[in-house]
Amino acid sequence: MDNNKTDQFNVLRKLNSKSNYSQRQLATELGFSLGKLNYCLKELKVKGLIKIQNFKKNPNKIGYIYKLTPKGITTKTILTLNFMKRKMREYDELKAEFEKENKKEQN
Repeated sequence: MDNNKTDQFNVLRKLNSKSNYSQRQLATELGFSLGKLNYCLKELKVKGLIKIQNFKKNPNKIGYIYKLTPKGITTKTILTLNFMKRKMREYDELKAEFEKENKKEQN
């Protein structure tokens, strides 16, 4: 998975678990700069994977709610499956390598 898809996957995962992050909170949790997060959110919106809605938390501050669209949920699921498949392949490769080294040591 390339870095852009990984970043988008991580944003979708976070937003799926909690939709009312501030951009600053979300950027901090993901280890992103605010600019990078803003770019990712705009890309996800353009792709139709999230909706961004304004709401007022208090009279002095405007906040946002980020909601995954049905397409966003499907994309997150596909990215999750691809991630898990890749990790399972890596595990199988490491296991085979370990077993090969273990046999060498026994001989």
